[in-house]
Amino acid sequence: MLLVDYINPLNYPGAEALAPNALRAASATAALKARLAAEGVVTLYANDNYGVWQSDFHSLVSTCLGMEGPAGEIARLLYPQADDLTLLKPRHSAFYASPLELLLAQMETRELVLCGLATDMCVQLTAGDAFLRRYELWVPADCSAAQTPAAHDEAMAWMARVLRCDTRPGASTTHARGTPPPPR
Repeated sequence: MLLVDYINPLNYPGAEALAPNALRAASATAALKARLAAEGVVTLYANDNYGVWQSDFHSLVSTCLGMEGPAGEIARLLYPQADDLTLLKPRHSAFYASPLELLLAQMETRELVLCGLATDMCVQLTAGDAFLRRYELWVPADCSAAQTPAAHDEAMAWMARVLRCDTRPGASTTHARGTPPPPR
């Protein structure tokens, strides 16, 4: 399971529109994460470094946990556990200039469950890079968010059509580890 940009201070232009959608998606993601963890699925967090090259993931988590409002609520919902993996990314795709590809290869990963913020930017670009690397992709529609429902729906439709992502919601879907998604 790959969580993109959920640990997020939400302090940039457009974040106020994203925040309520992000909180709903984070709640659905937390439930899916718990269910997949019980199946033995590893969770990996890939977060923006916000241009701070001396930063580390745990400092970002601490900052967000101390925040009021949606940023703090999301951090508390999706607080990384001791066995979760973390990395910082410098750009939109979690694959770009990060160790993600090497890490997934060492884990012999073939399927990714991709959730995060924002559906129409970092999630979509990460899904595109995963598709190019031939990963089976499940991008649960209820486990990512964009600033508007229309932007979210358009990005989800594009990922389903072009990248052949399984976009069934996580809340209503069982998706056992190692089983391919049904034909779309």
